[in-house]
Amino acid sequence: MAPNEAQPAPGAITFEKLPELLAYDNSVKLAGVDVDGQLRGKLVSKKKFLSIAESGFGFCSVIFGWDMHDMTYVRELKVSNKENGYRDIIAVPDLSSFRRIPWEGNIPFFLVSFHDPDTLEPVSACPRGLLKTQIEKLGAKGYGAMAGAEYEFFQFRAPSASSDSSSSTATYLRENPPHALPSLTEGMFGYSLTRPVHNQEYFYDIFNTCEAFKCNIEGWHTESGPGVFEAALEFGEIQQMADRASLFKYVVKSVATKYGITPCFMAKPKQGLPGNSGHMHISIVDKDGKNLLARESPDPKPRYPDIAGLSDLGRHFLAGLLEGLPDVMPMVGPTINSYKRLVENFWAPVTVSWGLEHRAASIRLIAPPTSKPGATRFEIRVPGADANPYYVLAAVLALGWRGVERKLEIPVPPLGKGEDVGGDTDMGVRLARNLREATDRFTRIGSIAREVFGDEFVEHYGGTREHEIKLWDEAVTDWEMKRYIETV
Repeated sequence: MAPNEAQPAPGAITFEKLPELLAYDNSVKLAGVDVDGQLRGKLVSKKKFLSIAESGFGFCSVIFGWDMHDMTYVRELKVSNKENGYRDIIAVPDLSSFRRIPWEGNIPFFLVSFHDPDTLEPVSACPRGLLKTQIEKLGAKGYGAMAGAEYEFFQFRAPSASSDSSSSTATYLRENPPHALPSLTEGMFGYSLTRPVHNQEYFYDIFNTCEAFKCNIEGWHTESGPGVFEAALEFGEIQQMADRASLFKYVVKSVATKYGITPCFMAKPKQGLPGNSGHMHISIVDKDGKNLLARESPDPKPRYPDIAGLSDLGRHFLAGLLEGLPDVMPMVGPTINSYKRLVENFWAPVTVSWGLEHRAASIRLIAPPTSKPGATRFEIRVPGADANPYYVLAAVLALGWRGVERKLEIPVPPLGKGEDVGGDTDMGVRLARNLREATDRFTRIGSIAREVFGDEFVEHYGGTREHEIKLWDEAVTDWEMKRYIETV
């Protein structure tokens, strides 16, 4: 296939077709995903790729032994450590993930999943493997899942550090305070038709490049905040959706580099302004693609009016989400900064709550009569843009399916119209206020996280969050200097 020809549909590629597919290429780019949602990969020759495409290849496990800045974790964790020599794990290319990278000369690209070299089972911390395991649980019952993702992100201009045009954005950020970076645009102007004109080439470049890279944007607009955009990614099968959500950030960061722009997916980049959300939409379907959350006909006597159009399976799924959400908070709020967004009065949920078309709730139910039955779904509004999409969707599936299997009942009434918080008076459950509180609940003996994901994953991922907390505890911030340098 010539690089400018149409790319095959996901799942249409077999090992036997690879030589033809890559006939005009001499190299391939491969990447896997670490616990922080970062792509970690390499460029390999076509000859090398064809020799390992079916069986996989050795990849240093240290990507699960260090943090987002390549610092080894303060506590040795099972997947990768000194004792096992940071040994290789097996990276297996997913042929269905094939794309060409348009901003790098249409070079072929594949995602990989990581497997234990001894058991050949997915590495417990591998984000793609964790989600796949949950999908297979539903698949065994004849069910599947569809998902969508929405990302908000700030954008800053990063002038060169000197007149030398070769100076990089990274150099500027290293030599200047990040909070002093000028915003792409100033002021608050959500859904503006004129603001994108200010950076028209960049705005359309992202939209078009996402389409070329098969992580299509369904809706693309300015959001309320200085230099803030929001993208709603095209709804699709849940594993492919997680891939597209992860690759979306790759597109944005790569395209932005050409324009001297630094996109920021932190949950809360600016004090006093709304944060960056990473809302996830999910529905359950049968083997024919029929939405199973929608009720065949409205329930005339529902427990709550909000669930009149929600099926019994949907009600159990919702109950599972509500019961388990507090126990998986590090998976949806993974950083110290995540909890700066989850505060009152910023349209960010802080308690276990839900409601029909309620944007202040943790779980927004989208169902008849406000939508078509086939569009019935849950919007999970707790995650920020900093969350790993594979972990978020794995958590949603695991908790929801636990509710279905146990036939759980919805434990709390819907959030009332006009209420922004809810939950405390009904269940006494306030979501974690910080990463330490979230991690303690996640890792405690008997947590729902341990029940649905197993001890090995919880111990590893919990250990990575403890590392993040320790670094924060030892940090001396600008706020401390400004507050105390003169007065104490």
